[in-house]
Amino acid sequence: MSTANRDRLTLLIAGTLVSMAIAAWVPMVPAFNTAKSVEVSTVPVSALTTATREWAPIPSTGKAPSAHTATKLAAKGDGPVSIVRDPTDLPKSIGARGPQRVRVDFETIEVSGKLADGASYTYWTFNGKVPGPFVRVRVGDVVEVRLKNHEDSAVLHNVDFHAVTGPGGGAVATEAPPGESRGFEFRATNPGLYVYHCAIPMAAQHIANGMYGLILVEPEGGLPKVDHEFYVMQGEIYTEQPLGTKGALTESFKKLMDEKPEYFVFNGAVGALSAERPLKAKVGETVRIYFGVGGPNHTSSFHVIGEIFDRLYNLGTLTAPPLTNVQTATVPPGGAAVAEFKLEVPGKYMLVDHALSRVNRGLVGILEVDGPANPNIFKDYEPEKSAKSISH
Repeated sequence: MSTANRDRLTLLIAGTLVSMAIAAWVPMVPAFNTAKSVEVSTVPVSALTTATREWAPIPSTGKAPSAHTATKLAAKGDGPVSIVRDPTDLPKSIGARGPQRVRVDFETIEVSGKLADGASYTYWTFNGKVPGPFVRVRVGDVVEVRLKNHEDSAVLHNVDFHAVTGPGGGAVATEAPPGESRGFEFRATNPGLYVYHCAIPMAAQHIANGMYGLILVEPEGGLPKVDHEFYVMQGEIYTEQPLGTKGALTESFKKLMDEKPEYFVFNGAVGALSAERPLKAKVGETVRIYFGVGGPNHTSSFHVIGEIFDRLYNLGTLTAPPLTNVQTATVPPGGAAVAEFKLEVPGKYMLVDHALSRVNRGLVGILEVDGPANPNIFKDYEPEKSAKSISH
């Protein structure tokens, strides 16, 4: 048996054992005291969380509008394709509309993609890009989810939405072999920014190979207007070959289990948000970054060098008051945050994880800000020397 096949067999056995352990553990969890939960019904509706509200049914009246943009797939050629999700590729704000039915259409596609200069990797994706589509719904919406596993896929795939209240976040209902389609629907009951990911055992393998994304559940009335919104996610890639190797790289089960990635990336690849798709804005504009960590293993200390987050919606909550004047956001694997700030000085601002060794493993983005100088906020005494600086 080849090393690759032996590793795949090991992953399958490990995933099965984990699933069996969870199944054995669940019946031992103490049941909730249902007598106490009944008392909640006496609380006025205005005091209840959105999750406990009585939602009116929304009947199906034909094809529902899509909750995400259509992904433009690169044409298959002789070499690897770009899998980078453009950070501006997200739907417009929902605003003040009421609850309705919306649709999510995912196709899980395994593709040879550009990982770094001269290096490729076999990514497992939602709709051909990393991260998957940015899904945008409103609290109270009924979300119809349809997942198709491409016929060329080698393994099962599914999707688990952290925004779902229901078994597995939809994972069991969408588990599809190659060439098959599955689906379910759910009510978006809790506002916030949530991660979704593939949850087929071994889930960490599917996530590390690129199967993660964000779903935004807007609160009633929507979010405050900003000039630019950006979609950024952090991930890890575990390759047998060391950092910097050229050619077609392969996944490493041992490094995945040891939690020692060769690459840390924003939006799927080295240089994704610097050389290929930098963020762009102008002085005087406001920006909002929807940031998530696919992981599967490492927490991010998300930081924009030279900026301060005016408002930070910590851990993805949109109903608690935001933190203000924040330098760095701690975001765990499977977690998210929303950062907002106004741009006052032109220049190039680096997006990093402040565990800064990861910059040298590929984890850096650029926010390019154009506009007039603002010496009242920042004044360089020797701009000629600064132009030659090697510092960030």
